[in-house]
Amino acid sequence: MQPSSAEVARTLAAGRLPGTAQVAYRPGPHQVRHAIDPSGRVLLLVSVVSDLAAALWPTGDSRGTALVLDVRDLPPAAGAPPLGRVWISGWPEPLTGVEARQAAIDFAEVVPTGDLLDVGRGFTLHRFEPAEIRLERAGTVRQVEPAEYAAAEPDPLHALERDLLADLADHHGPEIAAFLRRQLRDLVPPGGVDDPPPRVVRLDRYGMVVALGGRDTRCRARLAFPRPLAGQAELAELLRPVLCRHRQPGPMPDRGWPVGNPPDQAWSDR
Repeated sequence: MQPSSAEVARTLAAGRLPGTAQVAYRPGPHQVRHAIDPSGRVLLLVSVVSDLAAALWPTGDSRGTALVLDVRDLPPAAGAPPLGRVWISGWPEPLTGVEARQAAIDFAEVVPTGDLLDVGRGFTLHRFEPAEIRLERAGTVRQVEPAEYAAAEPDPLHALERDLLADLADHHGPEIAAFLRRQLRDLVPPGGVDDPPPRVVRLDRYGMVVALGGRDTRCRARLAFPRPLAGQAELAELLRPVLCRHRQPGPMPDRGWPVGNPPDQAWSDR
């Protein structure tokens, strides 16, 4: 199991990764602070004295000024594959009154910032419905239907992923490495004595990506969770038997996580 293209697009666009905006027929791109509201609409927090505010000044087009939001993933660990890159286009409109206040609440749910208190004076919130979504992954660009994007949910572990990976590596490294060796068995390259142990380099609600081997035998594999996870609490529950294996009597339930056979879920990284 892996995230769909729509889920990846929603995760990348959520607002926790830096983004840039290109306004049609204007100089750019512009660094932008953005977030996604519960319906998947893009919110832009724009200083009234910025170049972006000037570029978004209303034109004669009845639909407003077209803009493309561009967001790239930042891998959370060494050896981690990127989720990709998303482009979302639409026609942003400035919000006022009740709409601006609700949008500020939605923005703060994802990216809390004190500048939201100055909306209506020093800052403006712009919002747009995604008209076109393109997702680039592994060198391939695919279209994501706006309806599928709107119905998808951002991954609940993405905001915590970097901290979760650091915790697994720093506090549970030997237990995780032993578990991964049991799960992956023949997929683990023989390597050398100085090669690093198997390690988790990405986490999402459906599973984990594992880096294997050293410089000359490097590859990655994906382990699927038995079920999609709703958040950190379910991840902790799932991993508890693995991390506390030495405290548990009898065999641990660490068998049965499906692992794909090459080339589906293990691939060379050289």
